[in-house]
Amino acid sequence: MNLHTFSLLYLTSIHAILLFSLIIASHAISNPSSNPTFSFFEPNYYNPRLQLPHNLTRLLQNAAAVLMQPPPVLDCTVWSDACSEEIVRIGNQPGTATWLKSIRRRIHENPELAFEEFETSRLIREELDRMGISYKFPLATTGIRATIGTGGPPFVAVRADMDALPIQEAVEWEHKSKVAGKMHACGHDAHVTMLIGAAKILKAREHHLKGTVILVFQPAEEAGNGAKRMIQEGALEDVEAIFALHVSHQLPTGVIGSRPGPLLAGCGFFKAVISRKAGGLHRSMDPILAASAAVISLQGIVSREADPLDSQVVSVTSFNGGDDLDAVADNVVLKGTLRAFSNTTFYQLLKRIQEVIVEQAGVFRCSATVDFFEKESTIYPPTVNDERMYEHMRKVATDLVGPENFRVVPPMMGAEDFSFYSQVVPAGFYYIGIMNETLGSTHTGHSPHFMIDEDVLPVGAAAHAAIAERYLNEHRR
Repeated sequence: MNLHTFSLLYLTSIHAILLFSLIIASHAISNPSSNPTFSFFEPNYYNPRLQLPHNLTRLLQNAAAVLMQPPPVLDCTVWSDACSEEIVRIGNQPGTATWLKSIRRRIHENPELAFEEFETSRLIREELDRMGISYKFPLATTGIRATIGTGGPPFVAVRADMDALPIQEAVEWEHKSKVAGKMHACGHDAHVTMLIGAAKILKAREHHLKGTVILVFQPAEEAGNGAKRMIQEGALEDVEAIFALHVSHQLPTGVIGSRPGPLLAGCGFFKAVISRKAGGLHRSMDPILAASAAVISLQGIVSREADPLDSQVVSVTSFNGGDDLDAVADNVVLKGTLRAFSNTTFYQLLKRIQEVIVEQAGVFRCSATVDFFEKESTIYPPTVNDERMYEHMRKVATDLVGPENFRVVPPMMGAEDFSFYSQVVPAGFYYIGIMNETLGSTHTGHSPHFMIDEDVLPVGAAAHAAIAERYLNEHRR
């Protein structure tokens, strides 16, 4: 018997009992007891003339039998709508939305930059302790790896980033950043809150889990490649798949969006120094001309060498030849950025930028060096959704918020260090909408006017929890 059938039978039984009571009461009124000392409501009352129809007697017997049984336990080994509804119900319990808002606001008021998320990390650990969830700390200075479930395989991870940005908040509200020049302008405070909310849901349903969920609270997404450090320190140990979300001002609140394959671009930066060759004749060597030729030739990489259906970007964003008005510079410094949607294309761009700048400098008898800041960890690979993980996210989201609230979104030229996880295990990344024009939640991330519609918090928590639990169900040993 499923929950829906049980509920109908339970209600039918209640109605039958009420009907039975009315029949008895009616009969007692029309046929009062010959003994006036007995009341109808006394246990010794009995009227031998009261005869019930056989089918009503059988119905009452069945109803009594059902009511004596304990309610059936919801079994989500085979997922059903009731399982999705139960996750949403836990996320929407009285007080949960208020609790989530309070966590997000505490984090928002005290933003911390990359690898400085000490108080944010402390808050997370305190909430995990209250829920009785075990964790490993520290990873990558402030990171946390928490576990919920059986402790055995399969293992699936869900990740949230914790760091803020060096931006002065311009939104005037009660919980504005209290730290000058720092702000959660990309929604990482909401990301952390939603993963804490998911932890509460998963802990409440721990007896349903067919494996282990790993909660990854990661520092330094905005700068420093915190994901890479987390991986190096064991965040993905035993993990078979990983999922994460990002708030989006382009989708209405609670709407979920993603796409299979490339979702976010790989991103890199370069700095080139073009110089006169040592010992040469200065009047025949001009780094300004060499650098100018290099800038023009770099434009040809995308316009002449790239597949027009494979979006790429190479941009020179800075040209510095000094400020001496009556002498040719000894060297020129170029700076720029590159973006691409596949690893193959991205690393081909790195190779071609190096070749073009060095070779063009050589044409003008100058030398050149190119630095891609690899030691400073400023290269982010493309974020590519595994086809199977995308399909899993799409299926879960559709059941959770309805097919009308799931969108296939276009690729974006933004970058995310979640891409490092996707290079190690199958990964799925999705957006959840926060756009609410009434509240003013319409500004892009990294804007000082950025804000979110906090009604998204229980939805994101439920999405995290459902994606993780259903993955374990479908990959149980």
